[in-house]
Amino acid sequence: MKISKQLVVSLLMLIAIASLYRIMPGRPYGFAPHIAIAIFGGAIIHEKKFAFLLPLLAMFVSDVLYQILYINGASVIPGFYQGQITNYILFGGLTVFGFMIKGFDLKKIGLAAVSAPTVYFLISNSLVWASASPMAGLGRPKTFEGWLMCLGDGVPFYLWSLAGTAIFSAIMFGVYYFFYEKDISLQPVKVK
Repeated sequence: MKISKQLVVSLLMLIAIASLYRIMPGRPYGFAPHIAIAIFGGAIIHEKKFAFLLPLLAMFVSDVLYQILYINGASVIPGFYQGQITNYILFGGLTVFGFMIKGFDLKKIGLAAVSAPTVYFLISNSLVWASASPMAGLGRPKTFEGWLMCLGDGVPFYLWSLAGTAIFSAIMFGVYYFFYEKDISLQPVKVK
């Protein structure tokens, strides 16, 4: 399928809405559309570089917004922080879960919606625990038990991430199917 102006506008709106949603006060941490965007981009965008760009752009825009709020005293969360590049690499890497979705296969979409946040949780929390910072992983010891404690600390975020990824994946794939698909197959979009 050739990419249309309407689809480009839709993807830009997706980035804007996701970015604004992520900075919304009172939102449960972890409950955000960004992992679902990575899966969705990997599934529908044929050109791999653009598929990776979709979640990274959504993260960057929301980080810029967070930074603006932080500078102006409206948020305690900075948009830019040490180790941020690792987070971007992880989010970009989650796009590969979308590459595995061929056809509009609800089982594969569901599997990706569970697998991607699980992989993100395990890798990101392990990296936080392994960090050289004295407060990394809430200062958990660098032992197997300390690693398990650090993972346990992240479980509430993980559960919200699972819920958010499942819900936002259902919304994105459902809307895409409703507006762009004429048959039952999910065809990657070719970006020129």
